[in-house]
Amino acid sequence: QVQLVESGGGLVQSGGSLRLSCAASGSIFSISTMAWYRQAPGKQRELVASIGSGGSTNYADSVKGRFTISRDNAKKMVYLQMNSLKPEDTAVYYCKAPLNNWGQGTQVTVSS
Repeated sequence: QVQLVESGGGLVQSGGSLRLSCAASGSIFSISTMAWYRQAPGKQRELVASIGSGGSTNYADSVKGRFTISRDNAKKMVYLQMNSLKPEDTAVYYCKAPLNNWGQGTQVTVSS
């Protein structure tokens, strides 16, 4: 069983930055692909970015060039650096591990 705890959300103005963190437990962390998803009100949850155990990354087209996902296997942490934020980035952001393990989510609100 993997437990995930997100932090770092908040209210920021358009063009600003936030860094989300996800603290994970479990011995399989270092070999697992980790991901960030988000869900805006009235919309389906969508993949934002993922990172493989070796560091390979994948991004949604809407965040390419603005967001960066990274991980620290020694600390069992996953990060999402979000720059040039836009109002349409407003959502609850979730950390996800394999086997359908999800964190509780952290709210990101971008004001125009």
